[in-house]
Amino acid sequence: MGTVKSCTLGRDSGHWHISFQMEIEVAESPRHPATSTVGLDMGVAHFAVDSNGTSYAGRNSFRQLEQRIAAAQRRLKRKFSQNWKKQKARITRLHQKAANVRRDTLHKLSTAISNNHAMVAVEELRVRNMSASAKGTLAAQGKQVKQKAGLNKAILDQGWFEFRRQLSYKQTWRGGLLIAVPAHHTSQTCPECGHVHADNRKTRAQFACLACDNTAHADVVGARNMLARAHEQLSGQDLPVAPVK
Repeated sequence: MGTVKSCTLGRDSGHWHISFQMEIEVAESPRHPATSTVGLDMGVAHFAVDSNGTSYAGRNSFRQLEQRIAAAQRRLKRKFSQNWKKQKARITRLHQKAANVRRDTLHKLSTAISNNHAMVAVEELRVRNMSASAKGTLAAQGKQVKQKAGLNKAILDQGWFEFRRQLSYKQTWRGGLLIAVPAHHTSQTCPECGHVHADNRKTRAQFACLACDNTAHADVVGARNMLARAHEQLSGQDLPVAPVK
């Protein structure tokens, strides 16, 4: 257990919550109970796919609740009336519910992965760049703006950065490792022979190596390559990779 040092009582969107700050003794160098390693490929269709072929289904809270939120916003009547205030409070509660659903899902996923793997390899995500606006400028108009906006919503709602944060401190608690590696060409590189070619990626889901005929799910290939790069970082050596053609 531990010693309670302080507690904070708060109220958010009509719900009360209490948090405790505790002092506990921890081992200086904890040893992770597991010995396995795994790579993770983050996505939208699947929240993540690991190098063993396991897929983790995230929960797009924005997509699930946005219709209810939009409907509630349409019901707003005259500003500052009693009904208006009630409806605003309801909309706030819906937004809070979406955030709670996402946070709960991320904690369950990060805990399950951290419990079972001593080392986890993930890609260096740059969510800000990935979710940048596609509208462009007056001089250079963006392309497929509607599709890109939809992808932006999915990326942000998945909570990749928060998942990475949770996984990082949970690995530290357990004495494990979280290693971030560059993700370039991970979905085009064959994990069996090292051949790199854009045509290795047949579709979003299908990978077929032009050199050795190895076939696999593209997300699993990406996860395997990230795990290999994490091992390279630990060994201090870069494995030779064929140039992209």
